[in-house]
Parts: sequence; C-alpha cells; structure tokens
Amino acid sequence: MPTAIITGASRGLGQALTTALAAAGWTVVIDGRTLSAEPAEPAEPAEPAGVVIRVPGDVTDPAHRAALVEAALGTGRLDLLVNNAGILGPSPQPPLADYPLATLRDVFEVNVVAPLALTQLALPALRRHDGAVVTVTSDAAVEAYAGWGGYGAAKAAAEQASNVLAVEEPAVRVWWVDPGDLRTQMHAEAFPGEDISDRPLPETVTPAFVDLVTARPASGRVRL
Repeated sequence: MPTAIITGASRGLGQALTTALAAAGWTVVIDGRTLSAEPAEPAEPAEPAGVVIRVPGDVTDPAHRAALVEAALGTGRLDLLVNNAGILGPSPQPPLADYPLATLRDVFEVNVVAPLALTQLALPALRRHDGAVVTVTSDAAVEAYAGWGGYGAAKAAAEQASNVLAVEEPAVRVWWVDPGDLRTQMHAEAFPGEDISDRPLPETVTPAFVDLVTARPASGRVRL
C-alpha cells in the first residue's frame, strides 16, 4: 500500500485529496493546525480502502515536520508528499504599497519555506521509492491580480523552487499543481462578503489528481 503525506488536510482541498487517495487504497498521513488527533465522527460502516493517520500540528514547526515524516516511514515507505498547507495573508488582500511586511514574512514562511523544509526531510525516502512531490499552487503565481501581490509572490517562489527541484532530483517526480478557483474557506477569505457559491467544490478536481499520481507524467506544472 503506497503512503502519502498531505499537509493542511483539516478542510478544503487537502481534506478532499485525503478522501480520494484513501479511497484509492493509499495510506495517508495528514496534518493541520485545527486537526484533531481522532476523527470528529465515528467511521462510517463502509470504510475507505486505505488508512488515514492524523498528526495534528503546524507545518512551520520543525518538530512537527519530523513527526509527519516519522509517521509516514512507520508504514514502511513514503511515495508522495503533497505540500497543500498554505495561508492567504490579510483579508481583504491589500495592495503591495500597504502590505504589512511582518505578515508577508509569515506568508512566505508557510507557503515557501515550510514546504521546502518538509520536502528536504522527505526526499531520502521519496528517492528510494520513485516518489513524487506535489506543491499546490495558484494562477496568482503566474497572473498579475491586483491585491494578490503577497500571496502570488509566495506561490511564484514555490513554483520556481519546484521547477529547480525537478531538475536537481531526476529520480523524483515534481509537480506544481494549480487546482483552479474552488469553493474553500481560503477563497472565501480572499473575497470577504462575496458569494463564491459558483466556484466548484474541491471534490471536483480529485479524480484528476488521482490520475496524476497514478499516471506519473514528467515533472512540471499541472492545471487540474
């Protein structure tokens, strides 16, 4: 049974990806700052084919990152790391002229530094098992949207880090994945007071994600 780590899996896309991979027979190690050690509800009678291991914590914490990798290696292998955890920054999004720099550092810490640090810990096991690294990105990384300078710059940095990692680690697949606009809490925070019910739910992109990690195309940017 293959094993994946998915960060930021207490809600939204991370939660949807966890459900999809578990249903496909994966063991999935998940984290989240608001994640409880045990599921909030009892397991349904029809349990998924895979296993979900919950490791609550903050991905910016070095001890927590080590615990995530340790939990995965406890299954005997690590095949996939999904760097999904992220923060938007201020809500509503301010123009760069007014962007609080202390907050910008936090946005880069969560969206760029922490994923790279976790990837560094996971790479030895991923190399051994022909593994893969997925970093969830955004069209804000490649398009200039007013008000999205902080978040977009962080996602652009994460994309370039993935791009270089793909060259440096030929034994590992590296994909930076843009899931599009989804109906998530983070997206709602980006547009406070607006109705985002026209956006698709995160579950709509999970089949394409499972196809990606199953088919294992060449490293690169992927739009789900």
